[in-house]
Amino acid sequence: MDNNVNLKVAVQKKGRLCDGSLTLLKECGIDVSNGTNQLRVQAANFPLEIFFLRDDDIPEYVQDAVADTGFVGENVVAEKNKEVISREKLGFGKCRLSLAAPKNGNIKSIADLNGKKIATSYPLVLSGFLKEKKINAAIQEISGSVEIAPRIGLADAICDLVSSGSTLFSNELTELETVLKSEAVLISNKNLSAEKQVLLDKLLFRIRAVKKARNNKYVLLNAPNEKLDAICNLLPGMKSPTILPLAEQGWSSVHSVISETDFWNIIEQLKANGAQGILIIPIEKMII
Repeated sequence: MDNNVNLKVAVQKKGRLCDGSLTLLKECGIDVSNGTNQLRVQAANFPLEIFFLRDDDIPEYVQDAVADTGFVGENVVAEKNKEVISREKLGFGKCRLSLAAPKNGNIKSIADLNGKKIATSYPLVLSGFLKEKKINAAIQEISGSVEIAPRIGLADAICDLVSSGSTLFSNELTELETVLKSEAVLISNKNLSAEKQVLLDKLLFRIRAVKKARNNKYVLLNAPNEKLDAICNLLPGMKSPTILPLAEQGWSSVHSVISETDFWNIIEQLKANGAQGILIIPIEKMII
């Protein structure tokens, strides 16, 4: 492979996805210095070059091979509808594109949107949703401050991104239905060279190791030998738990990995089966 080949990566130049993307790269062991107002930086220890761009522009730049790959929200990928490949969901930047209407108004469900006007920055995604649901509504495309559209008489309802819901609440809007769930994804150009594909595969390998570590915990515990079978059935780990005898007769130390989503339920069951001295340790990287 040509040592001068760099993987060109597009990252949102500011905002939550920017912070999340740079944090992920750091967790992948890639050293990126993001200086003030820099729009292009080179990683110090990986053949990777970052372009800081507007999020709405990233899918087009990746399609046109200005960038080889990019970190962007699924909502942007869906709306821009460019010829790119979604390679990996990244687990941050989670939100949803939702329909909402004034909470004290007459619109209580999406069926009530027939004949109404909806303001949004996502006309393509919204039109597809309305067509699927057989809702006949007019779409008013605007950019920014979508949530005030009903209050100023521009529209009867809105379709906008929702994270915590606080913006809807402060504007006296109530959520009707989710149109699209979104999180950050890594996209790539469809026609990468063999050399660029090798670099992308290396980056994806690191990303997946970091994601796997985030979703799992390392557990150490002491268990009475007569309960080992029951405890091991609760802790399959990556293959099977590691069991080591303790100095105290009749007891063993058990080491394994548990899923974050199963954590509390499993801990309760472990205690019920006589486990003691349970230690839960974060995993930095996880290669399987």
